[in-house]
Amino acid sequence: MIDLHTHTNFSDGTDSPTQLINKALAAGISVLGLTDHDSISGWQEAITALRPGISLVPGAEISCQTPDGISVHILGLLFDSENLELMSTMQATRENRHGRMAKIITRLNEAGIEISMQDVLDQLADGATLGRPHLADALVKKGVVASRDEAFTQMLHNKSKYYVSHYSPLPEAAIKMIKAAGGVSVIAHPMASHRGRTISLETFGSLIDAGLDGVEVDHRDHSPDEKTQLIELAKQNNLVMTGASDYHGNGKLNQLGEYVTMPEQWERLEARANKRRVIKL
Repeated sequence: MIDLHTHTNFSDGTDSPTQLINKALAAGISVLGLTDHDSISGWQEAITALRPGISLVPGAEISCQTPDGISVHILGLLFDSENLELMSTMQATRENRHGRMAKIITRLNEAGIEISMQDVLDQLADGATLGRPHLADALVKKGVVASRDEAFTQMLHNKSKYYVSHYSPLPEAAIKMIKAAGGVSVIAHPMASHRGRTISLETFGSLIDAGLDGVEVDHRDHSPDEKTQLIELAKQNNLVMTGASDYHGNGKLNQLGEYVTMPEQWERLEARANKRRVIKL
């Protein structure tokens, strides 16, 4: 099985890279994409944890935003981690997350919900990328909500009055940076409307012109009709079609390998990188 979209505690997952590798092996996954949010900090531990039977696809899920404020996530895979422009952009995005978190916390406090920045930071692993899931975990610990899912459903979704946007590059710019770094780009869960506003199918034209390689079709947040639309879009524009779990560990329903990428699609995607960067023993 090929699962190209997973997270560890180096962003907003709950498993360490070692735990992720072990669980992926147990689940029968042979090719695993590690795509922490705006971070490659978990790569080295994951590489160290590799064992025969599983290959690692190094990557990152890059937070982007359209000019009209719609959040878009681009999976960058197989890129050169020495590319300064891409690395500095991800660093800027990570640093901006702290200011954004402070603003969200202020809005929650004004609504009578007692939570502090320290409560949130206590949920953060060393070197991890700060995100709303860490706030959700803090709210669970404080007894405000029962689970991460409840936190997002009630107060942390993109349409919530507590939501605050953050700095991030245009998706077209991120795609071009990934391409310049020798990697490949896949738009993640592009039609997951329950997360907030989504881009229209017409918007894909500029992403494709920028060099978009693939689209994540099979994802638990896509309905059958949405999948059908994305399949047609991919066929019309020669885009690779992927499937993935978007696994985060505890607190989310997503399970490793619940959606996968077909081998022939993965071969097409890997061939678009300028160098073979899959890591295996």
